[in-house]
Amino acid sequence: MALNPFQIVKFRCGGIDVHKNLLVVTVSQTDPKTLKTEYHTMRCSGYNNDLDAMCQWIIDHDVYDIAMESTGKYWVPVANKLEEHGIKYKLVHPKYVKAIAGQKGDKTDSKFICCMHACDLSGPGSVILSKDFRDLRDLARRYWKLGNEITSEKNRYQNCMTVCNIGIDSVFADPFCKSARAVMKEVLRSDEIDDKKILSLVSKRAKNKEHILDAIHGSKITPDQRFKMADITLHLEELEKHRDSIFCEMVAMLEPYADTLYNLTSIPGIGVSSALMILAEIGNDMSFWRDGRQLSAWAGLTPNNDQSHGKKKSTRISKAGKYLKPLLLQCAFAAVKNPNEYFGIKYRRICRRRGKKKAMIAIMRMMLVAIYEVIKDNKVFKPTDYEEVTNPAPKKTKELTADQAISVLKNLGYDVTQLKIPETEQSIQSSKSAVSTAA
Repeated sequence: MALNPFQIVKFRCGGIDVHKNLLVVTVSQTDPKTLKTEYHTMRCSGYNNDLDAMCQWIIDHDVYDIAMESTGKYWVPVANKLEEHGIKYKLVHPKYVKAIAGQKGDKTDSKFICCMHACDLSGPGSVILSKDFRDLRDLARRYWKLGNEITSEKNRYQNCMTVCNIGIDSVFADPFCKSARAVMKEVLRSDEIDDKKILSLVSKRAKNKEHILDAIHGSKITPDQRFKMADITLHLEELEKHRDSIFCEMVAMLEPYADTLYNLTSIPGIGVSSALMILAEIGNDMSFWRDGRQLSAWAGLTPNNDQSHGKKKSTRISKAGKYLKPLLLQCAFAAVKNPNEYFGIKYRRICRRRGKKKAMIAIMRMMLVAIYEVIKDNKVFKPTDYEEVTNPAPKKTKELTADQAISVLKNLGYDVTQLKIPETEQSIQSSKSAVSTAA
């Protein structure tokens, strides 16, 4: 007999419909013998006193298991209070607990969430890291966004240089290196260009320093562009200062996990800052995921399985991993630079079959699986096929039988009518030598 998919498995649970200023809570109490269920509902605001009263009301009904929608950031204050009162909560995606159209309402929605949770049909639930790693992730994402702002400001500054006929970006590989910044500071400071002073500011290691004066002479810096570049310079210095302070704070927070950080940096392409960001995104508890494959699916690095009536539809990767995927992409680019290293060899093998883009996604997935294993087992990166990939065994020469040797000679145009199939090992070896000589 098939099991009933709507069988109640949680006899005391609840559901919360979350809004910005309103919470509707429904708890259910089911008799295990008669399977009769009683529902109790309450409304409260989002203020701390009302949230404490809500948690106490839930406990008074002997309920310690709650499901609630993932609604923006509004669920976070509720989760904080539930944690304080020792109530287990599950954050579910709205698509799994969305009520039927025409029967929606705040009370109905909370009851529907409660019913779906009681039958264990509320979906897999979101991955909720520990409080320490949630705080670290907030800092890491701010660190990432400040980096994006720095890049945007650098692009604006470079546009100003282009408009003013300044070709420093053609002289230096990085137009914001120490020498380039010193030169631009001197150019903006005075209207007249002192050639000797400009040349003294350029590093001796610069490759194209003989063209620095050509890149500056004849420039036309208008007052508005001069003001804009000076303002951008101050903003860049301020952003870099804030970003450095956030990085120091993240390092201090992850001091107890120094061994894990060291193990992550053993993976090619992952440095200290990348390891910090990765650990902030996925935490150090790998029990959330069944294996590395499930973690890859959570991060949006596995292709969709979309087939209907024997036709395979889109197999693109999902949009998940908004912060993790760009970070892994940077690490993957760094890991495949060396063609003789582990990931470099694998990348070039996949490139020949699937192309560069799909090969890069495959490397990102390999790196994430390696990260999972490194954190779970608390060990450095050492894959089982490392020696096989980096030091492959020489290919064995194909041995031909006597019939195959005669067939090769025949295909090459030789008369084989007088040849007889050898019967001894010595004659087989002589046939092979004859084939190699003919080839």
